[in-house]
Amino acid sequence: MSDSYLPHHGDDGYRVTAYDLDLEYIPHTGRLAGRATVHAVARRNLPALGLDLGPFKLHKVLVDGRRPARFTHRAGKLRITPDRTVPAGTAFTVEVRYQGVPRPVRTREWGELGWEQLDEGALVAAQPHGAPSWFPCNDRLDDKALYRIAMTAPTPYTVIANGRLTSRTSAASTTRWVYEQSAPMATYLATVQIGPYERVAVPGADGHGVPQSAAVPRPLLARFAHDFARQHQMIDLFEERFGPYPFEDYTVVVTADDLDVPVEAEGLAVFGANHVDGARGSERLIAHELAHQWFGNSLTVADWRHIWLNEGFAKYAEWLWSEASGGPSAAVLAARSRARIALLPQDLRLADPGLRRLFDDRVYERGALTLHALRTVIGDPAFTALLREWTEVHRHGLVTTEGFTALAERHAGAGRLDGLFRTWLYEKRLPELPSPDPAPGSAPAPRTTVQPTG
Repeated sequence: MSDSYLPHHGDDGYRVTAYDLDLEYIPHTGRLAGRATVHAVARRNLPALGLDLGPFKLHKVLVDGRRPARFTHRAGKLRITPDRTVPAGTAFTVEVRYQGVPRPVRTREWGELGWEQLDEGALVAAQPHGAPSWFPCNDRLDDKALYRIAMTAPTPYTVIANGRLTSRTSAASTTRWVYEQSAPMATYLATVQIGPYERVAVPGADGHGVPQSAAVPRPLLARFAHDFARQHQMIDLFEERFGPYPFEDYTVVVTADDLDVPVEAEGLAVFGANHVDGARGSERLIAHELAHQWFGNSLTVADWRHIWLNEGFAKYAEWLWSEASGGPSAAVLAARSRARIALLPQDLRLADPGLRRLFDDRVYERGALTLHALRTVIGDPAFTALLREWTEVHRHGLVTTEGFTALAERHAGAGRLDGLFRTWLYEKRLPELPSPDPAPGSAPAPRTTVQPTG
């Protein structure tokens, strides 16, 4: 079934098991060239199949390594006709050799998405459908796959990609970096970050259970060291609240360029130079992007209409961090948030905001308010138990609003939350926040206190 907001993306005739990308990038020209091998299994008999891909020059398309397949490539779609039908249930490969200067996907709603040329290097920020700007893919939320990403770039540049760095080989003036992502990943979360970065450890993270590293321009190292000094404490808090960190490691990239907003990808997050001020002015955003590793990256929405399960949860993680680190409590922040969005038009349905409003501030704020209302009604212990079960049951899988509300009902008691979810998720009018239940142990209370650092 296609995504309700992006029905023309992807092909439901097969599922991808793995992508193997072997690419070369030349910064001064912006040229990208390489070979992409897509490993897949046919869901039905396939006389033809499609991949999403931007306006590159294609040299060859092979199916199962046999003679070149016939193909057409226009309007962002690569349509391939193998020399014989691929039977249902059969594993097959598609190899695409291509080159060109990547162009971001232009949208009316969110500007340019995907591959972006920086002053020195490049970054990829593909949410929600920018992945075809740099590799051929089945660009669907519900088709998560494993990845191997090899990128060759000039030796002065550092390359960061999803997963674990398995090799780095220098030859003459170039270096080839190979990363392997062993957890299933949606196409929009695949990324490469290329620039003259210094690889450093995250302050205070030595010996932490989650390996943490960073790639930072040398002039920003001192400010980075201060601003990210409490990231390891955020992980501790979120593991207590949300369950174990879902990936092998976590990497932060800080670009030398300013960015409008930070960007999450699977196992890493990207910040602009403007988010590192040496005064922790963007610490809430550090918490927000980290929380996406649970909500969005491990637990990926099955359809973009469920976006509040990503952004509302990450926004609420900001409030949990504030509460635990000596800032305003979640209750105070929720009251401020409700007062703020009460002044905005009441025309958004959180459980189905529409494509144009996918990243509307009200999705973030009202999503967090929904979670705070739920926490207030069922109490802190039940709320934490709910979130931990949610992330455990759906680890590296797909989630829906209906799945979350059903699990919440089980934790709260059948029928207890019908009115809460109806008004917060499905009605446009902004509800009042509920008052805490006076019963002992039911009111929200922080469970972790973070000691000041630096």
